[in-house]
Amino acid sequence: LRRRALPISRRCGGGDGPAAAEAAAAEEEEVSGDKGCVFCAIVRGESPAFKVYEDDVCLCILDSNPLSHGHSLIIPKCHFPSLEATPPPVVAAMCSKVPFLSNAIMKAAQCDSFNLVVNNGSAAGQVIFHTHFHIIPRKAGDQLWPSESFRRRPLERNQETIGLVNSIKEHLCASPCGESQTEGSVAPKDL
Repeated sequence: LRRRALPISRRCGGGDGPAAAEAAAAEEEEVSGDKGCVFCAIVRGESPAFKVYEDDVCLCILDSNPLSHGHSLIIPKCHFPSLEATPPPVVAAMCSKVPFLSNAIMKAAQCDSFNLVVNNGSAAGQVIFHTHFHIIPRKAGDQLWPSESFRRRPLERNQETIGLVNSIKEHLCASPCGESQTEGSVAPKDL
């Protein structure tokens, strides 16, 4: 299940331009990963896993403690401890595999729904600090999430909500990448 090989700097989010030198300097550490990281050990072939897909950027394995039949993980081959530390090209490569992989997983698990989950940070339930996406097959009435019994309340149009929106916009303009918006994007008008 291999695809066309890419130079390692491309696989790990590097490339041309000013950031390439910095990416190359960190490349060896990213490729070897955290010596205690189970996903890095799987990527290096030092730990067993049920691999269902692999290319030059990522692999997909069955979760070793599944929440449902077919629960799988999409993992980048380079070590990034969190989603915000993962270069956008790597995230894009992982996301581009979701339709392809989820379709096969749903067919194999004999279901027609799935959750795509990223637990990013301790408070969100991340226990392996190597970016990964969960594809969790779902069936009607499986009661997988206790929160499904909670009622959701509509978002109120008040000062607190407006303050939250404005704060998010301010943080977008001050992104660590130095880019205020992605190409072609337009900031939404105020509420």
